[in-house]
Amino acid sequence: MMMRKRHNIRRSIHILYAFFLWIPVMFLAAQSIDAPLVARSNEPVKPLKTWVGNASWYGPNFDGKTTANGEEFDSEALTAAHPNLPFGSMVRVVNVRNGKFEVVRINDRGPYQEGREIDVSYRVARKIGLTHAGVTRVRLELMQLPQRP
Repeated sequence: MMMRKRHNIRRSIHILYAFFLWIPVMFLAAQSIDAPLVARSNEPVKPLKTWVGNASWYGPNFDGKTTANGEEFDSEALTAAHPNLPFGSMVRVVNVRNGKFEVVRINDRGPYQEGREIDVSYRVARKIGLTHAGVTRVRLELMQLPQRP
């Protein structure tokens, strides 16, 4: 009888020990799981419109100047100038030569050179490989128009 009691006590202690040992392990494991809060579609987001044009860039010498929508220009922001897209539009700019791309927000007007479709910030130009060429062929994909108030 005494032996059975001792065995039950030991068993209970082992169960409690295992339980308390696994609690922190479960919390650590749960943090590393990348579970979406909303179901994700396997389908890529389709652009509202796609077209091809030439892109150029403008950079640090414009830092601090006011853009057409009233913001202060930042050459390290993911922004661009387009002649007529609404401010706040989101556009994926894809360098057709190397396939590199970045999504930008339209916050300025331009470019004012004939044959150019978009001016991107210096950061975007670096990311898509545009800085050395100065002007390159890009595919523009309108991803989102700004929300109306």
